Amino acid sequence: MKFSLSWLKYYLQSDADANQIAAALNNIGLEVEGVENPADKLSDFRVGKVLSAAPHPQADKLQILSVDAGDGPKQVVCGAPNARAGMLGVFGPAGATVPSNGMMLKVAEIRGVESNGMMCSIAELELGDDHDGIIELPDDAPVGDRYADYAKLDDPIFDVSITPNRQDCMGVMGIARDLAAAGYGEFKPVIVPEISGDYPCPIEIEIADKDGCPAFYGRVIRGVKNGPSPKWLQDRLKAAGQRPISALVDITNYLMFACGRPAHIYDLSKLTGKITARRANEGEEVLALNEKTYKLNSSMTVIADDAGVHDIAGIMGGEHSGCSDETTDILLEIAYFTPENIAKTGQALTLTSDARTRFERGVDPAFLDDGMMLLTDLVLQICGGEASEIVRAGTPPVKPRQIDFDTGLTLILGGVNVTSAQQKEILQKLGFDIDAKWNVTIPSWRRDIDGAADLVEEVVRMVGLDKVPSTPLPRADGVARPTATPLQKLERKMRRSAASRGMNEAINWSFLPEKEANAFGGGAWTLANPISEDMKVMRTSILPGLLSAARRNMDRGALSVRLFEIGRRYFRAKDGSSDERLTLGMVMAGDKNARHWASGKAGKFDAYDAKAEAMALLSAAGVATDNLMIMGDAGAHFHPGQSGTLRMGPKNILASFGTLHPLTAKAFDLDGPVVAAEIYLDSIPAKKGVGAFMRAPYAPPALQAVKRDFAFLFPNDGQAYQLERAIRGCDKQHVKDARIFDAFTGNGVPEGQVSIAIEVTLQPQDKSFTDDELKSLSDKIIAAAAKNGGLLRT
Repeated sequence: MKFSLSWLKYYLQSDADANQIAAALNNIGLEVEGVENPADKLSDFRVGKVLSAAPHPQADKLQILSVDAGDGPKQVVCGAPNARAGMLGVFGPAGATVPSNGMMLKVAEIRGVESNGMMCSIAELELGDDHDGIIELPDDAPVGDRYADYAKLDDPIFDVSITPNRQDCMGVMGIARDLAAAGYGEFKPVIVPEISGDYPCPIEIEIADKDGCPAFYGRVIRGVKNGPSPKWLQDRLKAAGQRPISALVDITNYLMFACGRPAHIYDLSKLTGKITARRANEGEEVLALNEKTYKLNSSMTVIADDAGVHDIAGIMGGEHSGCSDETTDILLEIAYFTPENIAKTGQALTLTSDARTRFERGVDPAFLDDGMMLLTDLVLQICGGEASEIVRAGTPPVKPRQIDFDTGLTLILGGVNVTSAQQKEILQKLGFDIDAKWNVTIPSWRRDIDGAADLVEEVVRMVGLDKVPSTPLPRADGVARPTATPLQKLERKMRRSAASRGMNEAINWSFLPEKEANAFGGGAWTLANPISEDMKVMRTSILPGLLSAARRNMDRGALSVRLFEIGRRYFRAKDGSSDERLTLGMVMAGDKNARHWASGKAGKFDAYDAKAEAMALLSAAGVATDNLMIMGDAGAHFHPGQSGTLRMGPKNILASFGTLHPLTAKAFDLDGPVVAAEIYLDSIPAKKGVGAFMRAPYAPPALQAVKRDFAFLFPNDGQAYQLERAIRGCDKQHVKDARIFDAFTGNGVPEGQVSIAIEVTLQPQDKSFTDDELKSLSDKIIAAAAKNGGLLRT
């Protein structure tokens, strides 16, 4: 939620500045996500006077202006149609940055004429949408003064994250109440006028769905004049991130952001018969204000007249009954809608709005009369007209709630020693009524307060959460048993191992945009009501998030990116439940050598780099990598022929690695070769015993090993790892290793075959090999190779 400092101080008498207010909000649990001062980006812009205006000799639509911004005349080329001698406007000198496009102004030639800055429009300063001409200021504007000071734009804007339980702070007035209770000023509640009607309300209002809409108040105002809302109201709405539309629409939005109370105004001429809050008919449709048509069902509450549905109750109004510039007679609506019904309807329609956000959290049910009076007062002040009497249908669910409170609980539960008098003062400032026996009456706007512990929390957060002492939990006697599971231990070890190999850890969301998920085969789970469209699909691969992170780093000038992440991939089990699999993903892109003076000399990453990292991390996990099988391509998102899988047996895939397919890299706006790997930690067989991750004791052999090289002719379309594997297994007692070190095609090698050179390590046991023993071992090696398609090359 956004609001300006001046708006906050409309309800809070305080001398605190923006920094103090921001710190106070954080201390009382209202997290400040940012504070922005509109004046900061306009600090270089000045009030300037156009001394003269002459046609540009090389362009019909340009003029050459002489502008004085307090430091003497400057020549400026301008294309605005309203630029003329004698007018006052906003001048941006060379060195200033234009807010709308980030361009730094420089002294430049425009069609052969030097220009020393620019005269600015409202759109260029991001103060509105008007860009048809430059800003025209009144004749009394002080030439040379900072425009931000003259326009009173030095008004910091707070962006506060309101947690779902604090529905009372969904309006600026509620936030001011909290700050006053914390000692940062005096709360100034809104003054509610009493406006009696001049005539009976001419429209009938009834409720047919008391579960969804317990109360519905309305009144008619005749003779209004719609148009632009006043500047003060527009400024406050802009601070809240809202675009001013018209006076009648802006008034309802203002009431919602100021007091947390959504309301609606209908054009009376577009209504037929009585207004009813009812359940929608199955399949009934409504065209909402967002210009989308929604199909409703019988569980949803709507506002309708005799002709049909006008509103999706509590969420969004209808297009055809909205107010326009021609509107003269209106119906004001203030209603209470059941939070649970609003939430279910919004989820079913995947429709969000500021009104829904407030209604589903629970607005103040006792604020209907006050809200109607405030709404009426704003309309009469800004748009004029005559108000009718109020029609009240139904009864708001206002039930007095009391808690028998013991002030000693604040020390017991909160750990803070606060006097009873101070606790009483805090709670009363927050709106609680307290009698002599400490029976605390909960205000109607605090739906989140349920018991004594909640009152303790209110006192503690106002005193300051930083006052809560750090008290360790009591430790039981004896030696504590380890609580980490083998998988958790493996995860920690892999995280340390990846970091020790020079990779940086990334932490990404488990949700993906559909486009990124589709690049990796889509997802098994798609959210029906995602937080945003960029967080819609549960990931089935760790790589999309890492690739997006790699792109962000490369866009910001990183020459080399080496990222890893440990997280879960989400699949659908056969019984329909979620199947979550712990996985380590890694991505490497750019130059291997990130030094600027050596960039490119070490080349780019390739599939072998990804394989080496995967093998090293599997080894750190306790896997005997010498016995792994290397098979096939790793999937459609990898480059054919430049990828593979590491397996423990034909079916148990421990890792996939390789160079990404160019189309996959392009989907993430990454240039050049990008290599990646995924290690499926849940597929690594768990080791038993205390020393699961302990290295075997080092026992060097007593005798020198013997190495022999063999060259075999092997089919081009074969899998060479099978040859290597067969040789390693032909005599496990003496053949300690087999390693391919060369592959040759060309002169002397038949077409369709490749010469594979393998180095075999032979280890004698209790005595050195004799020639006959070496020949016997060589024969075993040749025979094993022959069984797997390898013919000894002669």
